[in-house]
Amino acid sequence: MSQAAPAITRPPSEVVRHTPVSQAPNGICYAISGETTVSENEIARMVSAVPDAAAAALQRKAYYFVPLTVNQGDETMIADRYDIALSDNAVCHRNLELGDSQCVFISTRLMDDKFSVAFEFFINVGHAVVDRAGVSQAFADLAWKQAEGGMKGETSLDAWEARKLATSSGPDSEKHKNEFLTAAFADAISIYLLSLYIDVDYYDLRERDYPLLAPTAMAERLRKVAELFPANPGFEFAVYYKRRG
Repeated sequence: MSQAAPAITRPPSEVVRHTPVSQAPNGICYAISGETTVSENEIARMVSAVPDAAAAALQRKAYYFVPLTVNQGDETMIADRYDIALSDNAVCHRNLELGDSQCVFISTRLMDDKFSVAFEFFINVGHAVVDRAGVSQAFADLAWKQAEGGMKGETSLDAWEARKLATSSGPDSEKHKNEFLTAAFADAISIYLLSLYIDVDYYDLRERDYPLLAPTAMAERLRKVAELFPANPGFEFAVYYKRRG
């Protein structure tokens, strides 16, 4: 019986040269290359969900949705389709400086569904926005008030660990406070963007390494982010509470 040919891998620079780039209404540049499981229409809507005020921080950046981004020794290569032989060395995303722009390659085939692909994209966007624009003082005041009040849980392992160190009155507490606020703001932006694109059951974000931030506290943070980055036309932000069975 004949076996399927192995996936073709190409350098990122070659993918960039040969893949047409689209621009969403919010100005974000993106492209789709290879056999991805998420449709072009879904990816277009995903990118367009980023509010204009947040997208403004993503200039000179382009997102490439590809099957697999693979580490091959010291090189990063892009596979044209999923290949189990390459999957062990694949990464969720890779940020690469090519020319005078940063290209972000997102491995769509490492994830099961559009929820996972979208969250990977929005996490990258959230961190990029914070790197460019910094942490909002209004958000920082809210998150630190919650932390000092002993609010249960956090939004990521980074935020959880930094918050514990920031509230321990150690010699580097101010440094850890800044790290906590940076991580918490990027997390909140990411979750907010995800909620604009798709209905999110908050408890689906749970991980084993840390307790999830209490829903009321998360809602307060998301509302603050929504004030800073109002949703674009066609997208809506809302928080709904329901009793879990």
